[in-house]
Amino acid sequence: MDKKVKVKKENEQENPEEEVLFTSLRAASWDEFAGQKKIKESLRIGITAAKNRKEAIEHVLLYGPPGLGKTTLSHIIAKEMGVNIRVTSGPAIERAGDLASILTNLEKGDILFIDEIHRLNKVVEETLYPAMEDYALDIIIGKGPSARTVRLDLPPFTIIGATTRIGLMSAPLRDRFGVIHRLSFYDPKELEDIIKKAAAKLKVPVDTESIVEIAKRARGTPRIALKLLKRARDFVQVKGEGKLTGDLTRKALDMLEVDEVGLDSSDVRYIKAIIEKHNGGPVGIETIASTISEDIGTIEEVVEPYLMQIGFIKKTSRGRVATSSAYHHLKIALPKVLK
Repeated sequence: MDKKVKVKKENEQENPEEEVLFTSLRAASWDEFAGQKKIKESLRIGITAAKNRKEAIEHVLLYGPPGLGKTTLSHIIAKEMGVNIRVTSGPAIERAGDLASILTNLEKGDILFIDEIHRLNKVVEETLYPAMEDYALDIIIGKGPSARTVRLDLPPFTIIGATTRIGLMSAPLRDRFGVIHRLSFYDPKELEDIIKKAAAKLKVPVDTESIVEIAKRARGTPRIALKLLKRARDFVQVKGEGKLTGDLTRKALDMLEVDEVGLDSSDVRYIKAIIEKHNGGPVGIETIASTISEDIGTIEEVVEPYLMQIGFIKKTSRGRVATSSAYHHLKIALPKVLK
């Protein structure tokens, strides 16, 4: 019989609101996890093979935009393997000693989930190499000429790394993962399934029209869909009779400034800056950041990915350019060059 999975969080403060949203609503099994079919099938095969051999599953690297289910998948893997999972993040492991204390407390087959693994300290990363390859930890005792290295044997374990920016990971670390998967955005039908199940868990009466409306505006991201669902629930509890109907849901999402394709006020401000202040582009990212008083990193990591995915902007060698689709969506007259 599989032993009960325990989740331990390292160096992490819990936010009750986030716990309710992303733990109670998180899929707990393969059947509950919607989307990412090829990744699920690959992981299920790997888990079954590892259990048949009575070995720990290979180290797994999951990457892709935030909110697509990397953490959820790691918990499902731990549950399917019947092992404990420890949760930490790259920035939280500041020193090699921090890593050593976590690894030496792992039991055979346990999983260490490292979120934002691309932000690991270089010294910590190098300490991790022998642990991943040889299940051994090299510790330096003492200083100067009398310093010596002691190798500690570790039980077989699995590291599941998650990152939103795989390009910032060093090649040696990336190559030590036996299984690498990229999570992609969800289509509306998959999001509708997630919203329906989440509404049932939250005990919120919801009609089909509301589910479709939320899925349409969720930017292909389950985390955003769940946030919109909760905000819509709050709205109908105050303004309605507690039931999510299509009309009330639209009013709630409009109040949140989330439009029909999922654009929020930041996205609209970004596109309008290109169109109205820079003639539709091309314009450099630094200029846009100054125009809308926004951080360059936020624009590149939060705003632009979805706008490029839906074809509202494109990158060129000379800068960002707004497409005709963006003009149509914002009901702005097309310039002659795009007609």
